[in-house]
Amino acid sequence: MSIRNLDALFKPKSIAVIGGSPKPHSVGGVVLRNLIAGEYESRFRGRVWIVNRGYDEVLGRMCYRKVADLPAAPDLAVIATPAPTVPQLVRELGELGARAAIIITAGFAETGEEGRELQQAILDAARPYTMRIVGPNCLGMLAPRLGINASFAPEGALKGGLAFVSQSGAILTSMLDWANTRGVGFSALLSLGNMADVDGGDLLDYFAIDPSTRAVLIYTEGLRHARKFMSAARGCARSKPVIIVKSGRHPAAARAASSHTAALAGADDVHDAAFRRAGMLRVKTLEEMFDAAEVLATSRPPSGRRVAVLSNGDGVGVMAADALLDEGAKLAQLSSQTIAALGEVLPTGWSRDNPVDIIGDAPPERFTSTLEILRRDPGVDVVLVVHSPTAITSSEAAADAVIAAMKQPGPPIITAWLGGNDAARARNRFTAAGIPSYATPEQAIRAFMYLFRFRRNQEQLMETPPSIIEEVEPDTAAVRAIVRRALEENREWLDEIESKQVLAAYHIPVVPSVRAMNAEEAAARAAEFGGPVALKLLSRDIQHKTEAGAVKLDVEPRSVLLAAQDLLDHVRQRHPEARIDGISVQPMAERRNAWEVFAGIACDPLFGPVLLFGEGGEAVEVLSDRAIGLPPLNAKLAMQMIKRTRVNRRLRGYRSRPPADRDAMAQTLVKLSQLVIDIPELVELDANPILLGPHGVVTLDARIRVRPFHGEPSRRLCIRPYPRELETPFELPDGRRMLLRPIRPEDAPALQRAFDRMSPEEIRNRFLGPVKVLSHAQAARYSQLDYDRDMAFALVDPAEGEREIHAIARLSADADNREAEYAILVLRHLAGQGVGTRLMRHLIEYARSHGIERIYGTVLADNRAMLTVCRKLGFRLRRDLEDPSLVEVDIRLR
Repeated sequence: MSIRNLDALFKPKSIAVIGGSPKPHSVGGVVLRNLIAGEYESRFRGRVWIVNRGYDEVLGRMCYRKVADLPAAPDLAVIATPAPTVPQLVRELGELGARAAIIITAGFAETGEEGRELQQAILDAARPYTMRIVGPNCLGMLAPRLGINASFAPEGALKGGLAFVSQSGAILTSMLDWANTRGVGFSALLSLGNMADVDGGDLLDYFAIDPSTRAVLIYTEGLRHARKFMSAARGCARSKPVIIVKSGRHPAAARAASSHTAALAGADDVHDAAFRRAGMLRVKTLEEMFDAAEVLATSRPPSGRRVAVLSNGDGVGVMAADALLDEGAKLAQLSSQTIAALGEVLPTGWSRDNPVDIIGDAPPERFTSTLEILRRDPGVDVVLVVHSPTAITSSEAAADAVIAAMKQPGPPIITAWLGGNDAARARNRFTAAGIPSYATPEQAIRAFMYLFRFRRNQEQLMETPPSIIEEVEPDTAAVRAIVRRALEENREWLDEIESKQVLAAYHIPVVPSVRAMNAEEAAARAAEFGGPVALKLLSRDIQHKTEAGAVKLDVEPRSVLLAAQDLLDHVRQRHPEARIDGISVQPMAERRNAWEVFAGIACDPLFGPVLLFGEGGEAVEVLSDRAIGLPPLNAKLAMQMIKRTRVNRRLRGYRSRPPADRDAMAQTLVKLSQLVIDIPELVELDANPILLGPHGVVTLDARIRVRPFHGEPSRRLCIRPYPRELETPFELPDGRRMLLRPIRPEDAPALQRAFDRMSPEEIRNRFLGPVKVLSHAQAARYSQLDYDRDMAFALVDPAEGEREIHAIARLSADADNREAEYAILVLRHLAGQGVGTRLMRHLIEYARSHGIERIYGTVLADNRAMLTVCRKLGFRLRRDLEDPSLVEVDIRLR
């Protein structure tokens, strides 16, 4: 991931149009005219140069025959010349000192192998100069705040706070037309084209720190570099809304799958899970994207989904209530105090319930007073005001009354003003006042749900998971031995007994299973269980045993011999080619009050391993009830997966049916997550059915698929897991054996407790000023790290269960991973023991090993202990010229 030189792309002081032409309908001609128009409007203050070997003058301006003839290096070049000429032009621009280029030209990777080679030649030409490439095969870029239209779009863009990134040029021009007719403005728009270099991840990193961008909109047809994209998306979504449209939701044909789990893990479902995990808001259409962007930009997210509906007609009120229930919102239950207060200001015929019908003759004052009362009700999270036109009060007067009521504090308001020109003028008034307004109740409710989903996604980003209940280490060595043996035997599939051994090694409960090689041995092993058993044929050539007739259930011990022989004969007759590896003999499990569910692992070609959960049994694919999550999982994320399934409602219990132990299921999903992190050869796992009842889980059947793997195991995951390899023993001078380890999301409460133990002086030194409290949101942000770009080490004591944090050392790297800011905190009971110096050395070693070139920080001038550490380790110290109470420190590592 890199934002290097993207400032030259979006804020250039000079632009060269390579292939600029006097021909009005050529691409080079349209791009040049669009750029010159920005100059004429006195918005773009930079220089525009033209390069075209066929002209000395274009549109009354001097034209240079070659790149080398330019008077200076342009910050940005826009190239619209034939494809074969582009690599050499990029090389010449790099030699001159250009920092970014937009390649409009098509005819590269999208055309086949020859085009891919030409596209690679562009990258090879740009790389020595760290020159950034947008495209090729793209529409271009617009930066309205600077008056730049470096594209061949048919119209420019208005200034605003939305950044729009599109993989498709046609979608970008459609968006421009849609936005301009509605007065929607942008901080930047960019067409990515083939994404040879600059991609969505780079732009999310850039716009995350761009102060003129308040929300990021993305249209994509397909992602590359999932890990890079996820890292950037998670970072950006923490600071501003990220709204995404992903097309291709319905592939023409499902890919072939060898297990139920793989068949259920549809590619679009995996994208959904990834976007949710990153905190992005996914919508289906461009219109929904703008609705979402408008409401997120103008309204604060509600605390819940309880809606009070205020309308001047019962029909539109009921329609609104239907719409909100259809979308998953809730009608707020108005308090008795609210009902009484409304009775004081409304006519006797009002609805006396939610929706609140204030009658068609309502004057503006009735809107104001009703709205003020509803917003005081603690059971209301948002108020939807619906207006239908009447001859009594104009739409605009009613809108002004609602706007006046917004001056008082309370929950957010969303409006739906029905009608034509009069209603349109009223909606414009709302827009000017920063209140979202829509033409129908359905649109308004959909917008509210965007607010709710965005808040929920943000809360999930900040949620602190509970500590793992079971701290027993898995027997990873035993699992690796099983996998190694299967691969040495050229087997992809582990049989049921091996698969259960793998699960048991990770402390996932399984039904005991033993292998018998013939009917006689099966009968002997069944007798040991002393009750009814299940018999399942083991064959590497039969994966779906039930469909093959290779399962017998509830077999009494006295009948096992005949049943086992019948099973063998049946399979040999129906599948004579199948190799038989024995019979699995297992006791029948207790099913009372238990539900059949499934859990599994599949590998997505883009996002890597994913986990699945849903209702199980023979009809698992027919039911198609599943939720998908990305590893690594913690208990919170696992429980969210469970709650997204239809079977979850039954798992909560009803009537005489006791609730299932969903916490045990969540722990099982967490263990499966750790399994796929630890064992990179694992590509598919199907645990179905799992019995989930009031007293826990037990796995009845399981299959695992493995393949050879070469490389760093964690790289196949789109989110870097907890880096256990960075845990380091840390002995104090008094002999106490501590542990220095990466911080975990579960550490948020310990961070808050550590803050509570800090003295005012310690707080001042760490935060450069007084801070009264470390909120849950702040603690969550400090503890939930993207280990690919940030690192924090916590000093904990294993003897006390790692409950408390005694010191912290943190590095926050930039998107290019070139520079990192440090912070160190040592609680006063460890002061004077050299802990700070050792932590700083640890940070330096970590930074050096990860390619970071410079560490920097800001220290209070009277923080002598920290300044002493910095001097000792070779940091450069400089007084802050603007604030002499601060000292800037930094050290170069390469």
